[in-house]
Amino acid sequence: MTDRTAKARMNTGFRPEERVLKIDDVGDPRLAPYRDIRERDLVGRSGRFIAEGKVVLNVLLSSARFEAESLLVLENRLSGLEQQLRLCPPEVPVYCVPQPVMDAVAGFHVHRGILAVGRRKAAPSPAELLAGLPDRALVAVLCGISNHDNVGSIFRNAAAFEADCVLMDETCCDPLYRKAIRVSVGATLKIPYARQGSIDDIIAALVEEKFEIWALSPSGTRSIYDVPPAPRQALLMGTEGEGLPKPLLERLNTARIPMSAEFDSLNVATASGIALSRFSRFA
Repeated sequence: MTDRTAKARMNTGFRPEERVLKIDDVGDPRLAPYRDIRERDLVGRSGRFIAEGKVVLNVLLSSARFEAESLLVLENRLSGLEQQLRLCPPEVPVYCVPQPVMDAVAGFHVHRGILAVGRRKAAPSPAELLAGLPDRALVAVLCGISNHDNVGSIFRNAAAFEADCVLMDETCCDPLYRKAIRVSVGATLKIPYARQGSIDDIIAALVEEKFEIWALSPSGTRSIYDVPPAPRQALLMGTEGEGLPKPLLERLNTARIPMSAEFDSLNVATASGIALSRFSRFA
């Protein structure tokens, strides 16, 4: 939706109830995309995802890279969504149901009472994403991170410290998984990202675009506070426990976060926040 269209709709005599389709039947086929959410999260949704809660819905409706296909709202949450319904394109159906119907369809108690089915418009490659970045850019690179909480938290940190994008290799989990979106508070819908190819492919694309790459590791040779910021900086992070593959650490510059000698490492999401803060424009 264009800004002009949104403003026009905001200034008209908009009536939320005119947008809403009330459904009382658990078996209504229009509710199929929302059925058994947890189980379907495990097998994927063919490029679609579930956005949950008012904050995430705001991000989805304002995104240029994603679009809403439908909304599912509890009856008692409808009155607080007038602004969101004004921004929702007229072709997007808004279904309104009572709590028992929503819970039965979703397969669990949906206490936020707001769900939406979203779809990604396009999936750029790492090379395409990097080619469009400005001369000064900060990129978070994830290798083998399969925990949705960690991925969501890293995206939240990336948004907070204004990283330009997140690159993920093919072994990372999907940032559009419902829990990752929720933990990120919608940041996975806000920060541009690419999730494809091997970590070697991603590093090659970064080198081609003249990024200075630093691999984060507890055994890094330099403190992050001794690493001079570069115009184009990429911070490479690996999974907890195993960390980054040894061959990568042997051929890349490595940096560590100084910490107590009595403790071995930080959670990768926490480490990402410290490192992104260090190399952000706010430092």
